[in-house]
Amino acid sequence: MLSLTFGLMSGGLFSQTTVALTLPVVTLLDVEPTGSFTLNFTAPTEAGQALTAPAANTTKWVNYTSAIASGGLTRRVTASINQVIPGVNIRVQAAAASGAGGGTLGTSSGLVTLSTTASTIITGIGGAYTGNGANNGHMLTISLSVNTYANLSAHINTPVVITYTITE
Repeated sequence: MLSLTFGLMSGGLFSQTTVALTLPVVTLLDVEPTGSFTLNFTAPTEAGQALTAPAANTTKWVNYTSAIASGGLTRRVTASINQVIPGVNIRVQAAAASGAGGGTLGTSSGLVTLSTTASTIITGIGGAYTGNGANNGHMLTISLSVNTYANLSAHINTPVVITYTITE
């Protein structure tokens, strides 16, 4: 509870009022802009050459709003995929926060190879907001690479879902 005192001392007038203040715990996250994208390897044109990995996608941004409890833990953002493609690494890297936000914004964990188990991509989020939409928050760089040629098999339009979660 916040107590404010107002008064005018000359003439002996004095008054008080009490203001009740509530600041809720807030945990919100989204990825902007919505929608999917495609990453395709390119087949070599000469025998003996390797596949060419697609250019990384940098069109997605993580936006969040966080108000933690007094003395509460900082938050983090994790990412996981719904399925692993044998022989292929699916990687994500969150950039440093930028845009219209403020507060204690998170720090990137660097380049992370995703799996079906959640991996931390951003740490140290306190009371903060990133701003909304593209060009606010943490830009995501999503890329593919071959990890084991022996495990590769042809896949056509295989959907992989990346799930992002904000948690303590």
